[in-house]
Amino acid sequence: MVKQIFVNLPVKDLKRSVEFFTRLGFEFNRQFTDENATCMIIGENMYAMLLVEPFFRTFTSKEICDTARSTEVLVALQVESRAKVDELADKALATGGRVASEPRDYGFMYQRSFEDPDGHTWEVFFMDPSAVPGR
Repeated sequence: MVKQIFVNLPVKDLKRSVEFFTRLGFEFNRQFTDENATCMIIGENMYAMLLVEPFFRTFTSKEICDTARSTEVLVALQVESRAKVDELADKALATGGRVASEPRDYGFMYQRSFEDPDGHTWEVFFMDPSAVPGR
């Protein structure tokens, strides 16, 4: 089985990205941080590598997605309550993030989405498995 996940995301300005995510409460592993990249700790065994675009290009022969026109990935983060969904999404918007879509309430799941300064979409959600229809 998989032991860890590292989502690699290209960024235009590493310092700006670190400041944005620090304000949201994320921490970074300094062991994997330099002028080209940083390792953002999302949770236990979950990380996002934020790589400046020229460095990111060394890992792929494909074009980097223009996030103003296309979506390359939706990063979904489950939190412990509806209040935490709102707290994290509100912090993201107050810190320079943009609304990616309107809040969605499915009864058993509540979700809000924002774009970071580089246009990557982050979905924050709370789900109550006991309220899932058909269970």
